[in-house]
Amino acid sequence: MSGPISHYNPGDDDSKPLEKPEATADQKAQMEQAYAQMRRKLRMTRLAEDIGHKIMVLSGKGGVGKSTVATGLALSLARQGKKVGILDIDITGPNIPKMLGIENIDLHVEDNQIHPADGPNNLKVMSMAFLLEDPDKPVIWRGPIKLGAIQQFIGDVAWGKLDALIIDFPPGTSDEPLTVAQSLPNIDGMVIVTTPQDVALLDSRKSINFSKTVKIPVLGVVENMSGYTIRGTAEPNTSVSVIGPKGIPVEAITDDDGDWSLTLNLFKQGGGKSAAEEFGVPFLGSLPFDPGVVRGGDDGVHRIVSEPDGDIAQAFDRVVSNLLNELESEQDAPPEII
Repeated sequence: MSGPISHYNPGDDDSKPLEKPEATADQKAQMEQAYAQMRRKLRMTRLAEDIGHKIMVLSGKGGVGKSTVATGLALSLARQGKKVGILDIDITGPNIPKMLGIENIDLHVEDNQIHPADGPNNLKVMSMAFLLEDPDKPVIWRGPIKLGAIQQFIGDVAWGKLDALIIDFPPGTSDEPLTVAQSLPNIDGMVIVTTPQDVALLDSRKSINFSKTVKIPVLGVVENMSGYTIRGTAEPNTSVSVIGPKGIPVEAITDDDGDWSLTLNLFKQGGGKSAAEEFGVPFLGSLPFDPGVVRGGDDGVHRIVSEPDGDIAQAFDRVVSNLLNELESEQDAPPEII
């Protein structure tokens, strides 16, 4: 026969309340990380309400002036009175702050959110360049670390209310655009930047096909470095001959004041429009080749800022006008990729 059953008496002096085991340092770190990720996802969801249009700017290859075009689009929109942000998502080679002359700005952090820097035309700017202690030191990150940094850029930046957010990517269709496409809600579409050369057009077609894969519409193709315009003066109403890129003379007739101009197609012409027509996507327009754009990028003063009524500013205004038309029509019927 078994012995008497002992009963638990909460009033016993030697009784102790059950204690919840303390979390280890690793567990606390995991909980804090999970909480931060949850807050980040909520903020990314709110971006759909706070930001009117979210536009990705892509190129299939480097050297086509994609960052210059992205900056020009943002500045052109901003000088129309719109609230615009530009996000430089190029982790390993961020150039936007230097192009805008604000690379030495220290970012303000409040309530676990990063406040973007203020650029020309009241542009809001966020870039990895602001976070690098040494701009000459390479950023060597594997894919998962890149992914986390990009998600932080999206979810941890206090953009506020914006009419448009321009997102500038490194060349290609790898980690960065794929992560943004999967993380940022309600992206309006992509702008593909190319130059007239056949090699650049081949890579731009890859970007267009990438948009089909991730189911984000192409808002249009921009052909950069489309032509170089030279000007001069001579006797009024006379003929001026200039040797063109292929060694073929090109003639211009001076006006009554003796002024003349010629546009030379340094890198062919019309390839961007042909690629757009081939894939059934909009062609937003061409931007001329201008050495002043290169100097402006080095000096931190974009051509739109230094010459707001110049040829480059007017060309960007035409592209932006076509882009805004596509954004309006895309709300009813997104451009279809054939």
